[in-house]
Amino acid sequence: MAVENLPDFTRPARQRWESIPADIRQRLLANVWCGQCRHEVTITNFTGTIKGGDLLLVGKCAECHGDVARVIEG
Repeated sequence: MAVENLPDFTRPARQRWESIPADIRQRLLANVWCGQCRHEVTITNFTGTIKGGDLLLVGKCAECHGDVARVIEG
C-alpha cells in the first residue's frame, strides 16, 4: 500500500500526517488494535481527519476487514 497516496485525508490531516517521518508513519499503521482479532494489526483503506486536535485514522483491519481506528495525539 502506498502511504504517500492519501486521497481521503482532509487538508489539515494530510499536513499533520506528512509532518511525521515516513518510518514512524509505517510503524503507526502497523500498530493498530483490532477488537475482533484481539491483537495489533495493520490498518488498510484508511482516511484521516483532525478531531479535537488529534489526527484520527479510520480504516479496516488487514486481517478480518473489520473497522479499526488509530488516534495520533497532537
